[in-house]
Amino acid sequence: MEKYDFIVIGAGGSGLAGAMYAARLGLKTLVLGKMSGSELPVGGVITTTDVVENYPGFKSITGMELGKKIEEHARDYDLVSIKTEEVLDVKKDGKCFVVETKKGKYEGKTLLFATGTKWKKLDIPGSKEFENKGVNYCALCDGPLFKDKIVAVIGGSDSAGKDALVLAKHAKKVFIIYRGDKIHPEPANLKKIENAKNIEIINNTNLKEIKGSEKVEKVILDKKYKGKNVLKLDGVFVAIGHEVLSELAEKIGVKVNNKKEIIINHKTSETNVDGIFAAGDVTDKSFKQLITGVADACTAAYSAYEFLGREKVEC
Repeated sequence: MEKYDFIVIGAGGSGLAGAMYAARLGLKTLVLGKMSGSELPVGGVITTTDVVENYPGFKSITGMELGKKIEEHARDYDLVSIKTEEVLDVKKDGKCFVVETKKGKYEGKTLLFATGTKWKKLDIPGSKEFENKGVNYCALCDGPLFKDKIVAVIGGSDSAGKDALVLAKHAKKVFIIYRGDKIHPEPANLKKIENAKNIEIINNTNLKEIKGSEKVEKVILDKKYKGKNVLKLDGVFVAIGHEVLSELAEKIGVKVNNKKEIIINHKTSETNVDGIFAAGDVTDKSFKQLITGVADACTAAYSAYEFLGREKVEC
C-alpha cells in the first residue's frame, strides 16, 4: 500500500492548491481526483466557468485555462501525485487513514477533504427523463449545442446569470426563470444581462413540468407568461445551486452542519478529527469563491505540516 504524508480528496482548484503548498513544505502528497456524484474534471467547478475576472493576477481568463494552470503548478512538484480515481471509502487505521478507490488503497498521515459540490438537480416531472436531451447543468459545456435555439436558465444566482450570458452567445433567445422577485447576480453581471438584447427575465415563476417527445419542446409554468402557462423551449439549463459532497467525511466522524457542510476552524482549516482538514465549497465558509478555497487549502497544508511535526505520526 502506497504511503503519503498528505492525501487530498478532490482535485478542484482548492485541492490542487493544497497539494502544491504541501509539496513546498516537503510533504509527500497524493491527490485523488474523482468523487462519486461529481461530474467535474480535474480543476473542478471553475473549469465550467466561461470568463473569470475576479482571480488575482489575471484580469480576464477562462475557467478552463485557470483550472489548467493550477493543475500544472501542482504537477510541477515531484512530491505530488495526481490520480483520477473514484474514492469509495475512508477509514481510520491507528493514527493514520486508509483511502480506498476502485484501483487500490492508499495510506495517509493526514487528509484534506476538498470534495466540493455537485449540481442540485431539478425535481419536477420531465427533468430526469430529458436529462441530456435538452435538460442540462453546464452552460459552458453544452451551450454550443443550442445555436439559434430558444433556451431557459432556471435560477436567480450569480451562477445562473453567468450561464445566461454564456448561452446568449449561442442561442437566439434566453429566458431566466426565477421564483423570486428579482435575480441577484454580481452587479457587473447584472449590467451585462440588462444590456443583452436576447435575454429576458421571468420573475416570480416556477417550472411545473418539462415536456417533449424525444427532446425538450416546452415547459409548463405555474404562472402565465404573455397569457399562457406554456413556454416553447429547446433547452433548459438548471442553475439552482449545489449539494456538498461530504458523505465520506461524515462517515469517518467529521462534524457537519445542517447543510451537510464540513465545519472547520477558519484559522487553521482543521476539522474536529485530528489529522483531517477541509477546504473549499464543501466547508461551512459563508463566502465561497475559488480564491477563498485556495487560501483555506494552503492553510490546511501548513496546518498538516505543523501537526505532523508536533505529533510524530507513524503509519
